[in-house]
Amino acid sequence: MERQVRLRRVYDDPSPDDDARVLVDRVWPRALTKAAVHLDEWPDIAPSTQLRRWYGHQPERYNEFRRRYLIELREAQPAAIVDRLRKLARTGPVTMPTPTNEVEHSQAAVLIDLLRETRTAHDPAPDAAGTARPDHRVTAGRARHTDAPEVRA
Repeated sequence: MERQVRLRRVYDDPSPDDDARVLVDRVWPRALTKAAVHLDEWPDIAPSTQLRRWYGHQPERYNEFRRRYLIELREAQPAAIVDRLRKLARTGPVTMPTPTNEVEHSQAAVLIDLLRETRTAHDPAPDAAGTARPDHRVTAGRARHTDAPEVRA
């Protein structure tokens, strides 16, 4: 069963069918008040500042950004938030508003794909290629990211 998780621009008016609204960006959207965004949650699950800056919303870097962000999401604290968001999505629709212009190349898009999966943090985690692997390792601290293609987690 695919969970009802939606991606919308934060600058669009909230929809009555949004149900739970969860902002997953680290930085608050410009020119908006908290009342205008109508949020239910703002968990600390955004990519590391270093990864976010490296990516710079350059679509040609999206696949590598996605791979690196998924590695970060396997850490204990983000994995717990992903599990909590999955549980929230089981109770009804979840909308992730994002200020990003290209929503399909955002961290919210990565999270939505992850939330639509049925796996939990206790199941095998995907490897860098996206396939399940038998050992779920959690690393301490955020992985360091550079322009080099390999990231050790």
